Amino acid sequence: LFASNSFQGKAAGGLYGDVVAEIDASVGSVLTALEETGHLDDTLVLFTSDNGPWLSYGNHAGSAGSFREGKGTTFEGGVRVPCVARLPGVIPAGTVSDESLMTIDLLPSLAQLTGQPLKTDAEGHCIVRGKKIDGHDHLDLFCGGKRAADAPDTYHYYYRKNELQAVRKGDWKLFFPHGYRTMQGQELGQDGKPGRYTQHKIGEELFNLSTDPHETKDVAKQYPKVVEQLQAIAETARADLGDSLTKRKGNGARPPGQLSKQNGSKANPSKSAEKQKAIPARLVSQ
Repeated sequence: LFASNSFQGKAAGGLYGDVVAEIDASVGSVLTALEETGHLDDTLVLFTSDNGPWLSYGNHAGSAGSFREGKGTTFEGGVRVPCVARLPGVIPAGTVSDESLMTIDLLPSLAQLTGQPLKTDAEGHCIVRGKKIDGHDHLDLFCGGKRAADAPDTYHYYYRKNELQAVRKGDWKLFFPHGYRTMQGQELGQDGKPGRYTQHKIGEELFNLSTDPHETKDVAKQYPKVVEQLQAIAETARADLGDSLTKRKGNGARPPGQLSKQNGSKANPSKSAEKQKAIPARLVSQ
């Protein structure tokens, strides 16, 4: 961790607290700049994280609270993160949503917000430059809406690298047998030096996240039909994306893609200006 000179030793919680204070001040600077330029109310400001705490770093790691494990695992402590969004007139102030989203949903949602929605194929997958991408438009959820019960992504796949480690539908989350790293029983790192993870294993276990968000009580034996339903959903994922745990390649697996200029073409300033006029909101991520 690092904090600049003006924030070092100024907050409770040591260096970690200093870093949080500086991030907070940085967000404040962005909001102030938007206000001074007259764009505070037509700009989407989005604050989120990519994963849970890196537990091996101890006093530099942060905390997932009572959620299980952290970064590098598919338990809730590794994947459940905060997301705060601000856009007056579009996102109602004080809105709190318990709907689940993934960061891969941001691109399609932001495209919808700018008035330039992504094209979709016959199966509802978003298309960018002729390539299918992951993620769905969920701008309505940012605006306080609810996901339809028959939405195509009412379930979630939990992959780590090429391992399908768990699936979720609604409140039910089913883990498949795999090994995972943990700091349980290990000495935590201090002051930037990490501790050493140990490996644990989990079998096929089912959790109800509405009553057990901390994933402590396996109820697979009590709900065999739920297990069967989630297993079927997992098979759909394996057939499409593969799964190294079951040695499946997947018919739809594709290499990572990236956006870039094609054939060395340069943007046309006049066309760019025309497109900018049609965009109803600016986007800022922090």
